[in-house]
Amino acid sequence: MHDGTGPRVTRRGVLATGAVLAAGAARAQTYPDRPVRLIVPFLAGGGGDTLARLAIGPAQARLGQTIVVDNRPGAGGNVGAELAARAAPDGYTLFYGTNGTHAINEALYPRLSFRPHEDFIPVAPLSRIVLVVLVKRDLRVETLPQLIAWLRARPGQASYGSAGNGTTGHIAAEMFRIAAGVDIQHVPYRGNAAAMTDLAAGRIDMAIELIPAAFAAMQNDAVRTLAVTSATPLATHPNLPTASSVLPGFEVSAWDGIFAPAGTPMPVIERLNAAFTAGLREEAVVAALRARGAEPAPAMTPDDFAAFIAGERRRWGDAVRASGAQLG
Repeated sequence: MHDGTGPRVTRRGVLATGAVLAAGAARAQTYPDRPVRLIVPFLAGGGGDTLARLAIGPAQARLGQTIVVDNRPGAGGNVGAELAARAAPDGYTLFYGTNGTHAINEALYPRLSFRPHEDFIPVAPLSRIVLVVLVKRDLRVETLPQLIAWLRARPGQASYGSAGNGTTGHIAAEMFRIAAGVDIQHVPYRGNAAAMTDLAAGRIDMAIELIPAAFAAMQNDAVRTLAVTSATPLATHPNLPTASSVLPGFEVSAWDGIFAPAGTPMPVIERLNAAFTAGLREEAVVAALRARGAEPAPAMTPDDFAAFIAGERRRWGDAVRASGAQLG
């Protein structure tokens, strides 16, 4: 008997719902039966593109199909994200997302053309990427406390570079500025390479940059590295102190992961999660990530990954608003 206060459930409706679920499960059993496209919203050959390609190798072996990278750079990742958000939710278009596309850009771009937390389903995290505090070689500081003291003695005179307004390095440096109580001038560049070139040439004083982007300059001793932004020292750089040992609570890491358009069947999401999660545990993949300054992310279910992203949206969003940065 139906009292009119809620939706009427009929035997036909139950059967229809059951048919939809059965169809989704059947698709998951045969998925994928053709190549899968992964939209990477960054230039080919860049840090993000490299990390994405490291992850898809072992995943596609487990899926039994090729994953084809489709580079769609522009607007801090928004061009590729909008394209992926509008794709058919069938598991054959995936998106390589980052803390930029899914935690920073929503606060940075007031007229964003997609909704990161509604238009995508988080599939699986891939890696965590630590940043480093760098200074030019001829700056007479050897430690992070010395740098902070030097900056405090010169309010508004020192400069830091980043890959551009609203990038991870920019917002991380703003977090540092607030935590250290210093006044530094931001110099935005068009990409990490330009910022690192000018830091090595001494045209800016410092930067807080992702290790993969700073790796060459660090290896060549073109800059001086003072600290890492992880909670604990890195296995690959054990002699570098953590910034949090000087500034308690200052811990910053970038991250990336795989996403699918909203509406993609959950059996497909779960199959993808299993493939990417297992692939990241391969010894060769772990070694390749660490060689580039990244670590495999902890294994998470899609729900766990979604909860993690919700916290990151708040943290990075607050930092963007505190910096006053806004684009578009």
